[in-house]
Amino acid sequence: MSEYTITYIKNEQPKEKPQSDQLSFGKYFTDHMFIQDYNPEKGWHNPRIVPYQPLVLDPAAIVFHYGQTVFEGLKAYRTKRDKIQLFRPDKNMERLNRSNDRMCIPEIDEEFAIDAIKHLVHIDQEWVPNAPGTSLYIRPFVISTEPYLGVSPSATYQFIVILSPVGAYYEEGINPVKIAVENQFVRAVKGGTGEAKTAGNYASSLKAQEQVADEGYAQVLWLDGVEKKYIEEVGSMNVFFKINGEIVTPALNGSILEGVTRNSVIELLKHWDITVNERKITMDELYDHYQKGELEEAFGSGTAAVISPVGELAWEGKKMHINNGETGEIAKKLYDTLTGIQYGEEKDPFNWIVKVKY
Repeated sequence: MSEYTITYIKNEQPKEKPQSDQLSFGKYFTDHMFIQDYNPEKGWHNPRIVPYQPLVLDPAAIVFHYGQTVFEGLKAYRTKRDKIQLFRPDKNMERLNRSNDRMCIPEIDEEFAIDAIKHLVHIDQEWVPNAPGTSLYIRPFVISTEPYLGVSPSATYQFIVILSPVGAYYEEGINPVKIAVENQFVRAVKGGTGEAKTAGNYASSLKAQEQVADEGYAQVLWLDGVEKKYIEEVGSMNVFFKINGEIVTPALNGSILEGVTRNSVIELLKHWDITVNERKITMDELYDHYQKGELEEAFGSGTAAVISPVGELAWEGKKMHINNGETGEIAKKLYDTLTGIQYGEEKDPFNWIVKVKY
């Protein structure tokens, strides 16, 4: 049983809710938010659910100057039977604490954090959309709040959770997207913060993403930051390739984020007796397989999009058209199974689902 007691202040001026079939990603926010404070004397304390509101921070707060912050992303799903459920929130909280450790932020109580999220989602349950493919995106994050311009870890923090009803992450949905391989910019390097979910990793990716968007590509495929030949991630997702019937995904190496969906994909594939090989793979090798007709599928995995098939890869002036630009059999089966479990339409043999509303 948690030692914390969550206080609750009701929002007396609720917002107008958007139509479930007119949602984009991350544009609307619910009526309430969760906040918990940290200082060295009390540790994590004063957990509360309050009306959604602006934050009041000192201009010298460390988060603004040195980027000491981490975040997570997970979803709540409304089933056809009007139940609300989460998908593997324990893995998100475990990863949040790994990110906390890397960024010198005090660890949170993972079990309590899940309870707080369930409490918040239950209060704002009317915001969980019911149109096909929609969900309630949950964004837990920690910010450093001490007003200090010295380069050192903050003494004070806030752990915050906000909620956002969302539609599809990509307008293309499960249809294949076009990806450009990035050769100029670097997202992260081993020994850096690539394996932590921290804001700076995403800020550093924006320039490359902006440039390829102008050329009609949905995202970039990142290569390693040292030799720029080993495949790492695609956009903000982990990446998988089907080569000669075998699934290959880059091995975790200290610069690749360990995705919850990535882990789920690997567990599902092994459950289906499909070989999964976590290893280094270069663009040269991938292109060689493509030329031989052995590159059968490519797809990204992540919380927001779940599974995002890749129909085209552009690399050094060459274009690889994968599976005739169509969604592959494995990508489709993974998407259908994962979303089926998330929405309560498929059996959950792994005990991944956590109920919010029974």
